[in-house]
Amino acid sequence: MPSLKRGVAGLVLARLPASERDQVEAEVLAAYDASLALLEKLGAQLVDVKLPRAFGELGAMTGRLIGCEGFSYVGHLTDDPAQPVDPDVRPRIGLGKGVSARDYLLLLREREQLKRDWSKALAGCDALLTPTTLNAAPRVADIDQSGTAAVFTRAVNLVDGCALAVRNGFTKGGLPTSLQIACRGYNEATALRIGWAFEQAAAFKDASPLLPASPR
Repeated sequence: MPSLKRGVAGLVLARLPASERDQVEAEVLAAYDASLALLEKLGAQLVDVKLPRAFGELGAMTGRLIGCEGFSYVGHLTDDPAQPVDPDVRPRIGLGKGVSARDYLLLLREREQLKRDWSKALAGCDALLTPTTLNAAPRVADIDQSGTAAVFTRAVNLVDGCALAVRNGFTKGGLPTSLQIACRGYNEATALRIGWAFEQAAAFKDASPLLPASPR
């Protein structure tokens, strides 16, 4: 890929809107801010943008689409209590049970308008940078299936974008954190170019998590 090692000097990178920062775990946010500072030091221009919807709204919209389309395929399984379906999966798919064809088509139409609005908001930007998730990996017992930590990745999927996640640090507990580099659809070359430059400059690129040993 000829453009992979061209660096980020001159690229315009959009920051996470200030209104979205409060929902991000403190250590994840600190790693994100350090990543922005590093990319700016490498010559990228950081800019603020106003996105058409909050990430939480986009995540919920994605959930509705998952429910509608998932129910059309496996609704007969999730509706059958005798089937060994994960209890956290049933309600996700069940979201689509009561949705009419008209409402589903209206949802698709809303998505198409959103894609146009998203593209307009990021006009002139080469990428949008966000944390990949709201928090570092939780313990299995602490996972809250009523929501998702992946609101930033869901949004990129919803607007038919492309994205690369690169490690950008560790929490005090040794868990890795990650930076999402989101670009327009089919613009993977730019995401990889930014990711390459970032990883080459980041001091921890070859480090491994320092996790506590498992009890014997």
